[in-house]
Amino acid sequence: MACGSRSRRTSETVDEYEKLVLRMNPPRVTVDNDSDMTATLVDSANKYGTLLEVVQVLTDLKLTINRAYISSDGEWFMDVFHVVDQDGNKLYDGQVIDRIEQSLGAGSLSFRGPPERLVAVEAEAEEAQTTIELVGRDRPGLLSEVFAVLADLRCNVVASEVWTHDGRVAALVHVTDADTLGAIDDPARLDTVKRLLRHVLRGSSRDKTAARAAVSSARVEHAPRRLHQMMQADRSARREGGGDGEGERERGEASGNGVPVVAVEDCAERGYTLVNVRCRDRPKLLFDTVCTLTDMQYVVFHGTVIAEGSEAYQEYYIRHLDDSSGEDRDRLCRGLEAAIQRRCTEGLRLELRCEDRVGLLSDVTRIFREHGLSVTHAEVETRGARAANVFYVVDASGEPVQAQAAVDAVRAEIGEQVLLLVREQQQDAAGGPKSPAGAGGRRSLGNMIRSRSEKFLYNLGLIRSCS
Repeated sequence: MACGSRSRRTSETVDEYEKLVLRMNPPRVTVDNDSDMTATLVDSANKYGTLLEVVQVLTDLKLTINRAYISSDGEWFMDVFHVVDQDGNKLYDGQVIDRIEQSLGAGSLSFRGPPERLVAVEAEAEEAQTTIELVGRDRPGLLSEVFAVLADLRCNVVASEVWTHDGRVAALVHVTDADTLGAIDDPARLDTVKRLLRHVLRGSSRDKTAARAAVSSARVEHAPRRLHQMMQADRSARREGGGDGEGERERGEASGNGVPVVAVEDCAERGYTLVNVRCRDRPKLLFDTVCTLTDMQYVVFHGTVIAEGSEAYQEYYIRHLDDSSGEDRDRLCRGLEAAIQRRCTEGLRLELRCEDRVGLLSDVTRIFREHGLSVTHAEVETRGARAANVFYVVDASGEPVQAQAAVDAVRAEIGEQVLLLVREQQQDAAGGPKSPAGAGGRRSLGNMIRSRSEKFLYNLGLIRSCS
């Protein structure tokens, strides 16, 4: 008992010391609008997870990060981000700049410590709503069945985000009681919801561990990060449990077109692991890679990100949190590749804008299913009394929709004025480069990134040579 008490007191003393350091050295944010892009510089006392929080803030403000320079000496960090708005323009809106400074300034970042290892935490009842987490095998029409069950149980879906990747699906579904408009807190009713949703997710599979649907005890802080955690945990559990080959199929396709190129090597001279990523650029890419590194218990000490044109190049000097070798190289590569791929949206983009009502999503997704359309990605929001939903759909075989008649029929049945077809520039579904580069091409790109990164670190005085 004495040893335990002494250890607890030591830990509390360290925590109080860290809080004191952070109070004495709050984050400093500088927004420079003189260059071609708006440069945002953030420097502060360092703590695990701060890089992810900064990137998360910029991403949630719908800013595009074209370049980033990351540097930390362990006690202090300084990051520079070159950002533009969604249209590729500099930030001239003073309100947006103010929001950046307020969101990243003193007292805004939480500087949370290392997260606990992921456990089977699955859905939550909050003050105003209940959030359900779902993980299972993807199949055509699955989302329609899920929303139908919720509608039958008088659960109104107020928000949801759904990702699919490599034959699996993960979803966060926020619901309220359709009668009281509040959270569902009846344990018996929640058990029924979980049991029926788990049955739907499992489908014809006899494996009871193939699907999860339950209520969590902790608040979901950030939906995209939680979805990454859910899919990564599902992927790891299935590999360790002798699943149906997920991961092997993913790596087996890596020699083909359009997949991310991830290289990991030891940098023994400086005690780092060097990670290079090359892939097609897309929104939120930097968040996805930094989120994955953070959740795999890696600390980014230095990094360079270049995302100009159609491709993105990222380089990180990392160490595992406990100074061990951490995840092996192959596991780290697979984790980053999966994180990049699972956020890429496949299919036609359909936007639903109409008055919200109980059962709306059940009806809409049923119509999709009846016309042979399968949802690969969904973002559901309720703004006031109106629904603002986005769906990406493919045909029942997972291929791009070729039959325009099916899309026209769906829009005619739902309403052409409320269901809009949005044409987007096609990009590779896997998020990889448009055309594969040979080994020499990859080597020259890696050298280019390393040269810029090392020159930046040399100018900061953090390395002795940039040769």
